[in-house]
Amino acid sequence: MGRALVVEADGGSRGNPGVAGYGALVRDPSTGRVLWEGAAPLGRESNNVAEYSGLIAGLRAAQRIDPAAEVLARLDSKLVVEQMAGRWKIKHEDMRRLALEARELAAELKRAGGSVAYAWVPRAENKDADALSNAGMDGRTIDRMLEAPSEPDRRAAVADEDAVAEEIVQEIVQEVVEEVVDPTPAAVLPGPGHGPTTRIVLVRHGVTDFTTAARLDGRGGSDPSLNDAGRDQAASAGRALAHLLGGSEARLVTSSLARARETGAAVGEAIGATPVVDAAWDEQDFGDWDGASVHDLAREQPDELARLRHDAAYARPGGETHAELAERVLAAYSRVVAAGGTTVVVCHRKPIMVVLADVLGIPHDRVWRLAAAPGSLNALEVWPDGTVSVVFTNRT
Repeated sequence: MGRALVVEADGGSRGNPGVAGYGALVRDPSTGRVLWEGAAPLGRESNNVAEYSGLIAGLRAAQRIDPAAEVLARLDSKLVVEQMAGRWKIKHEDMRRLALEARELAAELKRAGGSVAYAWVPRAENKDADALSNAGMDGRTIDRMLEAPSEPDRRAAVADEDAVAEEIVQEIVQEVVEEVVDPTPAAVLPGPGHGPTTRIVLVRHGVTDFTTAARLDGRGGSDPSLNDAGRDQAASAGRALAHLLGGSEARLVTSSLARARETGAAVGEAIGATPVVDAAWDEQDFGDWDGASVHDLAREQPDELARLRHDAAYARPGGETHAELAERVLAAYSRVVAAGGTTVVVCHRKPIMVVLADVLGIPHDRVWRLAAAPGSLNALEVWPDGTVSVVFTNRT
């Protein structure tokens, strides 16, 4: 049994549809203490889309705290509760997509040994989530983990090798965000004075069947295309970028791999830009492990898998080291900075981690603390004196 957690979620729209945002928190039911709280703007959306977005954010946070959590999701939206419980039909396309995403998260929790249940509460009993949703509608993005996931305690309680291997998989597959960001679109485009700034938005591609199956997929692998969920994520990223750019011009660069090029095509259509391919932004080459299941590797070759993750000089036969990956990615990043203006780069998780780790000075053994969810946006500003500001990360 996993940890018991309560998700409180809300969303709102000033106009319905109008300026929308969501808020959510995760609470320990035994103590009443808030473990995580989050909020984000959604652009112009309906109340129902905002409500679903809050639920999804809350479920993701609960999964980060304990991948096998027993979750009770409390919302003041009767519609969302009844639809997620399967008692009411979902007619609107946007809500069907969001409901599917929420159900996939619930299924992941259940497969790990947890559970998800839904309960309607009066609005008066959902004040904390409501306040966070108003922060989202005000343009604030919050992702505040108030208690770090208790991984060491959970690791110590594991009794057999299969469970230990699954813990390793969760470390690698699970995305953890521990920073608080508070951006608004105006903080990115256009920016304030101090001379012209170079603005870069790093976008991770949408998911493929390899992504959802936790298979390594580098530049030397089978190069799969986006699946249906990945195409939805690519379209969502395009809409988010169009809102962020507000009509401003931007260059568009993608890696050479199919999933990045396909995501880039959706982004290009949304922002009116023609993608240019630069293979230096490709994912790491995993050599003889390209296409391998992370679950299988964790059980059969855990030491080698740990080396691939933590040793920047380690490469699989026929593959490349993290250091080699970083050399080509940072060269590509330098070319983007030198071009000036605004550039959107559609690439992969490890190249995004390389750039963020470099500008933030994060050592290699901690680089996996940087999250970059499929379809997420990560923005940087580079000032004329070379100063770099990370404006926000992992915005989906």
